[in-house]
Amino acid sequence: MLDQVLSAYGFSPDCEIIPHGSGLINRTWRIRSPKGDFILQQINSEVFTDPAMIADNIEQVASYLSTHFPDAIFPRPVLSLKGQPLVRAAGHDATTPYNDAWFRLYPFIGDSVTIDVADTPSQAYEAARKFGEFTRLLSGFPAHNLHQTLPGFHDLSRRYRDFRKALDEGSALRIRRSGQLISYLESQNIIVSEYEEIRANKEFQSRVTHHDTKISNVLFDPQGKGICVIDLDTMMPGYFISDVGDMLRTYLSPVSEEEKDLTLITVRESYFQAIVEGYMQEMRDELTATEKEAFVYAGAFMMYMQALRFLTDYLNDDIYYGRRYEDHNYVRALNQSMLLRRYNELSPRLKAITRQVAAPSSSTPR
Repeated sequence: MLDQVLSAYGFSPDCEIIPHGSGLINRTWRIRSPKGDFILQQINSEVFTDPAMIADNIEQVASYLSTHFPDAIFPRPVLSLKGQPLVRAAGHDATTPYNDAWFRLYPFIGDSVTIDVADTPSQAYEAARKFGEFTRLLSGFPAHNLHQTLPGFHDLSRRYRDFRKALDEGSALRIRRSGQLISYLESQNIIVSEYEEIRANKEFQSRVTHHDTKISNVLFDPQGKGICVIDLDTMMPGYFISDVGDMLRTYLSPVSEEEKDLTLITVRESYFQAIVEGYMQEMRDELTATEKEAFVYAGAFMMYMQALRFLTDYLNDDIYYGRRYEDHNYVRALNQSMLLRRYNELSPRLKAITRQVAAPSSSTPR
């Protein structure tokens, strides 16, 4: 099937096709050809049921940036020989498993690298700066024009309702097994109330938001400086707490959400400060004072939501995330709940760091 796709872009059959990256949703390959190097992606149409929405969002933003910020680096899909940003291939095989096979092609940005884990505060700073820059450059773009490619993706109220439904309809055995964890998550539902207050507060602005700010979605140069953000499938209108919260959730702990040994879960203050500094370097003048006060809340918002999602899936017999072993999603939920506990313990200290960094005089870049 890939030969069929590459032919639609005018590539010769002797191209080198190399699996690329570590993403879990889309399939990605690097294409080496006489025409240059490119990145080919197959969109997971089981997750993103209307890839044309993604293509339109990207084209809208690319056109805006090319007009208003022509020097900004923004990967724009290469058009097929028919002038289309997407290529649809018939059928599927083991290499391209989704029944509805949609592909897109990007130029490969030379001397760029991705990293899977934030190993230093400077990496966290650079990633936060690039995600902040992305939103700042698009502050004049009408965010409401973007399609909701995953409706309700970061709607915490919806996620909490799903959790409550799973308590009523899920596995009775797993509900009993999860009693203490369920009690803890229910005790933290003030986080949901705060989210609903944010949605009703005009001080919180709807902006162009990435919604998937793990560090692997930033390209770095060989010197460790951020080049640009990538993987824009979840680019939608949203609140800044989504982007900041996902960075805090995924950068602060030295271990991932897969870690079973909960004693290894800690919150690294130096990484928190780096994220605040990097994001505020770009967004200090864009965020309202009320939004800045919610910076620390953003981490709790995302940690809590992910814990709810993992436990909900566990109670529903692993129908969304799947599992690699028995109780996999239960362990993930425990992991994220422990991260939330550790984070809440440090909340006063983290708020003090945020206020210091967010002050107008604290604008010196690293």
